[in-house]
Amino acid sequence: MQASSRGRAQAGVLGRRPWDAIRIMSATPAHRTIEPLTTHAAGRLAGGLLALALLAGPADAGARGARSKRAAAAPATVAVDYGINLAGLPIGTARLAGAFERDRYVMDVSAVLTGLVGAITGGKGSARASGTFAAAPQPGAFAIATHTASSGIAVRMALARGTVVQAEITPPLVDMQDRVPVTQADKRGIIDPVSALLMPIQGRGEPIDPENCNRTLPVFDGATRFNVVLSYAETRPVQKPGYAGPVLVCTARYQAVAGHRPDRPGVKFMEENREMSVWLAPVEGTRVLLPLRISVLTTIGTNIIEATRWTQGGPTGTAGAGATGTAAAQASLQEHPPGQ
Repeated sequence: MQASSRGRAQAGVLGRRPWDAIRIMSATPAHRTIEPLTTHAAGRLAGGLLALALLAGPADAGARGARSKRAAAAPATVAVDYGINLAGLPIGTARLAGAFERDRYVMDVSAVLTGLVGAITGGKGSARASGTFAAAPQPGAFAIATHTASSGIAVRMALARGTVVQAEITPPLVDMQDRVPVTQADKRGIIDPVSALLMPIQGRGEPIDPENCNRTLPVFDGATRFNVVLSYAETRPVQKPGYAGPVLVCTARYQAVAGHRPDRPGVKFMEENREMSVWLAPVEGTRVLLPLRISVLTTIGTNIIEATRWTQGGPTGTAGAGATGTAAAQASLQEHPPGQ
């Protein structure tokens, strides 16, 4: 029992603190007992929807040739390095690497706890999602693995048009009788936690149009189904290594839907939490916004994940030292089309 308690406590440090504030940006099951998203919150707070117009071209040979040239072009890539702070103390780092080619995407997210917290827990995690985006991201595949010094968990999902067709959690979650059952309906029209970080620009609007904040992210992480409701707060100028310009500041609210335990204090805390926000910055050469900063109030302090470097590559960006971080995503996009 003591070993089990220690394992859950350590997993909690990873799952309900730094990694899960990516969870409100990206929610993932922190451990086997389907704990509610305390510090997390919502699914990738950031999340993603968008309306990107689909191009319909004539079926003549010239048009086909033009499309072939476009397909051969390198996708736009971005790599964002983040620092993770809890209650003002640095406790880890994270990285997002994405590749975007017309309506297709591949995104990799990783996080590791450092310092004393990292030494105690050995906490780290990584995730990948791929798919297409139009009015919203439509992931085809999602996988995540998190580890602590004493335990680990992995989740894999296959999706088709926003519907989960296969899901696997290893080791299996312990089903708690007081949790709200997840139905088949809860697995339709959803996005995974990593894809929720992808924010397509709404319609044909400008990247910094306030309407790009106003969206609801329907997130399913393999165990829990919840919404992250974003609303416009303000536009502000930001200067970071690799990025200088305006960002959208969106407030966020967490709404539990299924898979949670409604009487748990953590769930109630998150549902009443008014101190959550995400800053969105545009990716040059695309109609996509990504998080520059995520802030989530937790029961032990504010968890902040904030960019320390923003690097763009591809046909319209300038590749820098960090651009090589997107090489794996770019190769995956070219070699393994989403959904295959």
